[in-house]
Formats: sequence, C-alpha cells, structure tokens
Amino acid sequence: MLDYRFIVDNIDAVKKNIADRCMKADADAVVGLFTRRTALATALQNLQQKRNANAAAMKGKLDAPGREALVDEGKKLKDEIAAAEGELSKIEAELEAVARRIPNMAHAAAPRGREDKDNLEVKRVGEPARFDFEAADHVKLGQDLDIIDFDSATKVSGTKFYYLKNEGVFLELGLVRYALDILQKKGFTPFITPDVAREEILEGIGFNPRGEESNVYTLEGENACLVGTAEITLGGYYANTVLAGEQLPLRLAGLSHCFRREAGAAGQFSKGLYRVHQFTKLEMFVYCRPEESEGLHEELRSIEEEIFSGLEIPFRVVDTCTGDLGAPAYRKWDLEAWMPGRNNGEWGEVTSTSNCTDYQARRLNVRYKDGEGKNRFVHMLNGTAVAVSRAIIAVLENFQQADGSVRLPKALVPYCGFDLICPKRSKK
Repeated sequence: MLDYRFIVDNIDAVKKNIADRCMKADADAVVGLFTRRTALATALQNLQQKRNANAAAMKGKLDAPGREALVDEGKKLKDEIAAAEGELSKIEAELEAVARRIPNMAHAAAPRGREDKDNLEVKRVGEPARFDFEAADHVKLGQDLDIIDFDSATKVSGTKFYYLKNEGVFLELGLVRYALDILQKKGFTPFITPDVAREEILEGIGFNPRGEESNVYTLEGENACLVGTAEITLGGYYANTVLAGEQLPLRLAGLSHCFRREAGAAGQFSKGLYRVHQFTKLEMFVYCRPEESEGLHEELRSIEEEIFSGLEIPFRVVDTCTGDLGAPAYRKWDLEAWMPGRNNGEWGEVTSTSNCTDYQARRLNVRYKDGEGKNRFVHMLNGTAVAVSRAIIAVLENFQQADGSVRLPKALVPYCGFDLICPKRSKK
C-alpha cells in the first residue's frame, strides 16, 4: 500500500492516479482517518504521561493525606487509557482497510487509458508467420497431433481444463527446463513453490481472495487459497523479514501450478489454452533497493525477450496503460506473441513484468537494513519467464506445416528429444 503520509501530502495526485487507473478508492477517507488517528495517538500519549505522573506522585504519599484522591485519579486514567486504546485500534483498522484500496502510483510515462487498445507498442521482434496454406489454431492442431485433450478434461474436471499427452508432455517439460536454464545463468535461485497460500499473503501481494470479482479459488474453512501465480508464494517468502542490505538484489525463479477462476472469460480469444483454470508457469521475482528497481525491471523484460527470441517466436512489447495495470504495479510491460490461429492472426499476451515498488513490501512488511542501519522497505518486482499453456499456443501455431505436423524451435529440441510432432489423426 502507499505510505499514509504520502497520501495526505499528495492527495490531488493520488486522486488523479485513482481516476487514471479507472478504480474506485476513497483517498479523502484516508486523510480523514489518518488525521483522526494522529489526534487519538496524541491524546493517548498525554493520558499515559498523566498516568506516569500520577504513579510517581503516589510513591511519595504511601500514607499521606491525598493518596486516596491519587488512587481515584489513577483508576480514572486507567479507564480513559483503555477506552482511548480501543478507539485508536478501531481507527487504525479502518484506516488500513481504506488505504489498502488505494492503488500504487503509476509511472509518469505509463500510457493513460482504460483497456488493451490504449497500450503503447514500443518494440517488435521477428516477422509474423505467413503460410501458403490455411493456418489451423492450436485447438485443432492439438487434437490432430493427439497431444491435447479438452473433451476428456471437461468430462473429468469441467470446462477450461485440459490433458497434455504424448509429445505434449515433453513440450511442457522442455519449455520449463529451457527457461529455467536461462534464469539459472542469470543468477536466479530456482524454487518449486506451494500451490496454496494463506489469504493474508494474497491480500499482501494485492490479490482479492474473496467476492464475486475475485479470480481466486478459496479453500473453505482453511483461510487459504490456490495460487494464481508463484508471484504470491515468492512474494510471501520474506514476509515480516528484515533483509541484510548486502543480500540485495535477490533474484528468485518459482515453478508452480496456477489456478484461476477466469469468471466471465468467454469468446474466441479465451478458447483452448489461452484462458484455463489450471496451468504451469515459471515466474521471476526480485527483491531490491528502491534505486535499483527501474533497472531491474528492464532486466526482467530483456530476459522475457531473450526467452521468446530463442524460441524464434515473433512478438511485440507494449507499455501497459494505467487502466490495465492492476493495483500493485507502478509500471508493467506485456510481451505479446504472434498467434496465427487467433482470428486469422493476432497478437496474444504471453508474459508480463511489473515493478511494484514498495507497494507490496509495505503490506507484507518486507524491509532491508540500509548502510546507516535504518530499516527501509524493499522494492518488489515480478515477471513471467514462461506461462507454459500460452507458450504452447505460440509454438504450435507458428511452427505448423502444410501436412499438419509441427516442427519444434531448435532451442527446444535438446530438451524434448525430438524435432517434429506428426499428426496421429487423419485430416478432414
């Protein structure tokens, strides 16, 4: 969350930022509650000082006249202090609840807008694939190659689930190992993270674990949820921790399943693997000093570009508009791959990387000791190394051939053990 004092001192900028992000939050309520908390804290401090003075006076009047009046005054102060502490605790809880709805400030250069069309393209790599035959989408390719089974998954688990089989299994594992090897060379510590996290960790990262708008599967009676990304478990790893300054930056790479309700996700752009309830993802996460975060954000973006350049998949990079940033992100880059089977050829998001500055760190209480021995909040960043389901879409659709087979990018061949996937069902 934002620092309370920052909100009070920059109320107009904070309110404009809320409007730019197309979000609902009450910055004025934060100011009012902060002012009230400050007054209550001062009043409580005065009462505590009076109590201390009263106690000191009583020590000199063990049997002297006036002691009874001091005792009565002490009881009165005790009651007043208890009432003041209760009121202060209540106001602090209200203040935190309202402040948590205030989004992070957005980077000055982030495009102002509400939806995808307002994102700003900043770079293209590679040429979109063109074929001298009618390109198939990944759903048909997966079925003809007998590597993806949506029908059986719907029968067993429901819609938006899938089985990978045959070469599809090795394709997923190959993509993970290919990306993981790149990250290990970049100094990332590899993790396989839990698929479950406590609700307070989700809230700290900025996810809403409950309610109609939530994209999260909750575990009833457990105060826990299935994670939608390893950003949650990696971000919670150092919750309530003070890191040594010399440890920073910390680069973590987390492999996890990801579970998302995808409520309301419908239409042609969510078909097949593009929006599913469960998938595998390798996530990058960084803890760093504030002055390092913008440079490290560029580093995460360059790694994503390296991964997809190595896969020979055409992509573009967009600077995400304020209305599509989400509450925690200060700035976000999306990498969109060319998908020939998507509406006769369109860009589809495959990775993103966000600089969340100290927004998540304040909520999770992750700090570091600076050179002067003071505790300061770290900056936290995240980025997708590879979301396997969407990477599979890009591979199948870009490397399909006229006979229905799909050749693999050269970078994946050593990891998969084959260079071609051939149809197992006759083309109709």
